[in-house]
Amino acid sequence: MSREQKILIVDDSEMNRAILADILGGEYDTIEAENGVEGVAAIQKYGTEISLVLLDVVMPEMDGFGVLAMMNEHRWIEDIPVIMISSESGSAFVERAYELGVCDFISRPFDSLVVHRRVVNTILLYAKQKKLIDMVAEQIYEKEQKSSLMIDLLSHIVEFRNGESGMHVQHVRMLTELLLSRLIHKTDRYSLTRQQINLITTASALHDIGKISIDSEILNKPGRLTDEEFTIMKAHSLIGAEMLEAMPMYKDEPLVKTAYEICRWHHERYDGRGYPDGLKGDEIPISAQIVALADVYDALTSERVYKKAFPHEKAIEMITGGQCGTFNPLVLECLTDIAAHIPEEMGKLSAQRNYEQEMTNLTREMLSSEELTVSGRTLQLLEREREKYTFFAAMSHEIQFEYNVSPPMLTLTPWGAKRLGISELIMNPADDASILRLLGRKVWDGVVSLLRSTTPEEPVIQYDFKLRIDGELRWHRVIARAMWSADEPREYQGAIGKAIDIHDSRMRLEDLERAATHDAMTGLLNRASAKKLIADYLDDEKHHYALVIVDLDYFKTANDTYGHMFGDEVLKHMAEKLRQSVRGTDLAARIGGDEFLIFIRYQDDVQPIIARIFGSLIGQYGDFTISVSMGVSTTESVGRDYGELFRSADQALYSVKRSGRGQYRFYDESMCQMLSVISPIDKEEEIVENKDV
Repeated sequence: MSREQKILIVDDSEMNRAILADILGGEYDTIEAENGVEGVAAIQKYGTEISLVLLDVVMPEMDGFGVLAMMNEHRWIEDIPVIMISSESGSAFVERAYELGVCDFISRPFDSLVVHRRVVNTILLYAKQKKLIDMVAEQIYEKEQKSSLMIDLLSHIVEFRNGESGMHVQHVRMLTELLLSRLIHKTDRYSLTRQQINLITTASALHDIGKISIDSEILNKPGRLTDEEFTIMKAHSLIGAEMLEAMPMYKDEPLVKTAYEICRWHHERYDGRGYPDGLKGDEIPISAQIVALADVYDALTSERVYKKAFPHEKAIEMITGGQCGTFNPLVLECLTDIAAHIPEEMGKLSAQRNYEQEMTNLTREMLSSEELTVSGRTLQLLEREREKYTFFAAMSHEIQFEYNVSPPMLTLTPWGAKRLGISELIMNPADDASILRLLGRKVWDGVVSLLRSTTPEEPVIQYDFKLRIDGELRWHRVIARAMWSADEPREYQGAIGKAIDIHDSRMRLEDLERAATHDAMTGLLNRASAKKLIADYLDDEKHHYALVIVDLDYFKTANDTYGHMFGDEVLKHMAEKLRQSVRGTDLAARIGGDEFLIFIRYQDDVQPIIARIFGSLIGQYGDFTISVSMGVSTTESVGRDYGELFRSADQALYSVKRSGRGQYRFYDESMCQMLSVISPIDKEEEIVENKDV
């Protein structure tokens, strides 16, 4: 036997695993797992490289039946045979095991020769079964390849004669699929299944086959067609339909019938002004309606011998504006819905064409080996892609993951699991202690909620959160794509995604934002940001507010006597006192050299609050005696306009300064003619702002 054949032994007893490994180790590579979770992880990792699973029943974390349930859920059981080995030999156990897909059941204690023989027989049986499947798959594969090749050849021959770019058919197919996928989510009026969508998409490649009989001089004429030439050109839709209808065989095949509808009626219009039959409304098959719109869009956005290409936006405007004939309003809505995504999908199509060419060359090289079957080729291609994925995932330094809803399972790349210090595969992640320790319930539920709120058309979500890495909370961003079932109705099945460390860039951004909104020396809000926040607070009419301007008395003396460095320390001391004095609902800002602002929310009487703050600010800093003057205005006295509040508090402050400093006063009407201490600065700012506007 080849040592490339792997046998997975899943048993919680180390002795049992060792015995089985000794029995089989001389002929097979054995992989060991000590519980069901590790077993599932190994199956997910190695896939069909595993030739057989030897499975115990009673195990911690996940028992043997749980493993079988997972294998059925992911359809691994169809490709990987399982022999259950257990001392639990009751009929109920055995019956349940067979129902879940095991191919054999061996009771303990067992004979080593019996185990060896049953393992060999099972692997040989599955090998023969795979060979038979491969033979059938080979025939189907070749038939589909030839059918697809013939359709592509025929459509590209038409394109060649028509002087088109060679991508027209691909574009029409892509747009047809996008429009149909959107249509079935807007309405069930046409009762389209995924199989029918695939059929229409494939048949769309043949929409212009009738042009093969049109004179190339007419097809490629750079100028406007004469009436006679246009009549000849219009005949291509009938000619294409007749070609398909006249086929001696296969004309009753669904693909041919659908292609007939598209060929004959893709130039009909919803108002009955199309050709060749003047059909209107839903007399036109939906297949032809969709392909007609896709054909017109690509004709507008592609360069032709008789015209330059229109930009995407102009093409959408022309179609929706009725300049290209009348289309089904519902189909036009679908076009509008997907319009933003079309250029991106077109770009992907061009890139995919290059990739497919590369893969085609690789496949042809592999096909040169006559012994290589379809499954073998597929496995080699998948293995190469898996190696590339693993390498790039590790090099990207991103935490990449896959999440399945049923059964609930989170799978991480090896690098991601190592980075987080958790297992690569986690069952029931919503209740797993390691996940909740890293993320917390709120983050987990937030991501899951966003994923469940997606649609098949818009499946991508983004979520920023803090993740604990090596004991440090760091900002990360999850970008994930929800996975939906292919069958109707579409069901949410899970997600794939990655978590990127954005901590450093976010900290830099927060530092920049803070620098723009806060005073560099004191760390308090600056004047502009305080003004903006106060204006927002004043919109809330449920509360009363007071605006206080604080002036540090005799600050020039401190600078002149002790130096500017001491003066800076005094300002920082004042800022800290202000921070300690205000509550979470209040604001404190530095608005000038030695001037500060406090904005306070209050309910009944603000006087005690002002008195408390005043008392907390005065005192001593080193040899310098701190004295402050404060002017106060309230929304009860002057209204809720920021400018009026500021000017009134400023005039109250002037009143204090004129009376000898070292006290506070509330604004009243007697102060309305007084000068101000700070307002000229405020007016200068307003003049600058008005000029900017």
